[in-house]
Amino acid sequence: MPAPTLADVVDLLHEWYPPGTAMDGDAVGLVSGSPSAVVSKVMFAVDPTIEVARDAAEWGADLLVVHHPLFLTPVSSVAATTPKGRTLHTLSEAGCALLTAHTNADQAISGVSESLALALGLRDLAPILPSAPGSAVGTGRVGTVDEVSLGAFAARVAEALPATAHGVRVAGESDRPVRRVAVCGGAGDFLLDGLVGEDVDVFVTSDLRHHRAGEFLEHGGAALVDVAHWAAEWTWLPVVEGRLAASLGDRVETRVSTLCTDPWTFRH
Repeated sequence: MPAPTLADVVDLLHEWYPPGTAMDGDAVGLVSGSPSAVVSKVMFAVDPTIEVARDAAEWGADLLVVHHPLFLTPVSSVAATTPKGRTLHTLSEAGCALLTAHTNADQAISGVSESLALALGLRDLAPILPSAPGSAVGTGRVGTVDEVSLGAFAARVAEALPATAHGVRVAGESDRPVRRVAVCGGAGDFLLDGLVGEDVDVFVTSDLRHHRAGEFLEHGGAALVDVAHWAAEWTWLPVVEGRLAASLGDRVETRVSTLCTDPWTFRH
């Protein structure tokens, strides 16, 4: 069979991660590219940085699928005199389309939070906040692991995620038993209040703020594991790549970007 068109690939991704499920104000969907263009190579990345764009262009990608939007707020110019403009021009000049799946990918089955949970070995998954009663779609995921100490679980997290300068930060006693785990890919401190008093031993997420984390612990909340935002969300890339490869077979070549786009580069 011939290679699919961009419209064919977009339809698949939108079927799995419907744009209508994105949060209000989010910028998701096809950013650039002609729907009739042939797609034979697809690259997946978390961030549409200039380095990622150059990597996609050099590889000959016809489509770059990213998690974070290139244009989250309105702009009046996409000239190559700005960083975001240079990224878009790099892709366009190479004939590479750009598609974003952001908050519509966060809540979905086989989405960002579910991928993080599975990467950490959780089972019996359910959303922390279901989109509807009994739904498997929703915000975050909670599941179980065979009982292990918090220290050993944190080591598992560090091993499962790509390495970053941020590392894995832990709040809690290292010998605390862990069996029930909640996760949220990306910044998840908005879920803290709802987790107080819940049957959860540890919450894994990113970008936890000092006061919010401290107050959560003061109220008897679960232990906290704070990981790099990029690393947590990177776990989704092999999952969506696998889905696309399974659907299109050898009609397309796929690749996950291994460029670390976490903004923190070192620590003392």
